[in-house]
Amino acid sequence: MLRTILTLAIAIVMAACSSGSSVSDSKADIAKVLDVRSSFGPEFTVSTVAPTGIDPRLLAPQALPQGAVFDPPDCAKVATGLVVPPGLKGNMAATTAEGDGNRFITIAVETSEPLQFPDPGEACQKVAFAGGGVRGLVEVVESPTIDGVRTLGTHRVVQTVVGGKPATGELYNYLASFSTFRVIVTANPLVEPNKPVVPVDTQRARDLLSAAVKAVRGG
Repeated sequence: MLRTILTLAIAIVMAACSSGSSVSDSKADIAKVLDVRSSFGPEFTVSTVAPTGIDPRLLAPQALPQGAVFDPPDCAKVATGLVVPPGLKGNMAATTAEGDGNRFITIAVETSEPLQFPDPGEACQKVAFAGGGVRGLVEVVESPTIDGVRTLGTHRVVQTVVGGKPATGELYNYLASFSTFRVIVTANPLVEPNKPVVPVDTQRARDLLSAAVKAVRGG
């Protein structure tokens, strides 16, 4: 159950910040997101996905237990994420790196139309939710400033019970949006047998977002 929640959490898509695009993105290429693999050393296991059709699960709303209660109550949309228009078409490419106790997934998406960002506002910077044996927290965190690109950082913590034992998972999600393109970096700690959980290297995740956007835009 926890694995499912964390997998779907890749789709957390929330608030926007910064100005509109000031750079031409006519030559942007999502395949360039594969270039970020060179930033990982031999201690990382790296895999890539060449441009292909969008996996519908990528942009699905965040799955939460039916009847979940939110605090603040008017901030449910922040916890569930963005519901994209039906019939959305496009392509995606990705680079995944695992090492040093962390997993980083960098995804570039090009859609048939721009995706709007809902703004959580000041009241929804931190949202708690509970229900169905699951409780958690979603909070807005620091994201990199990129010229002409809207960015967002979020941190999600989920607590549940697996095999009769309490389990906690966390995921950082960094999003950049420009024109009909979206770049997403997710970062989470690896759970490895007989090894302590390593904190997520959030600075590396933010730098990875900036580098991926630059590569995709051809900068």
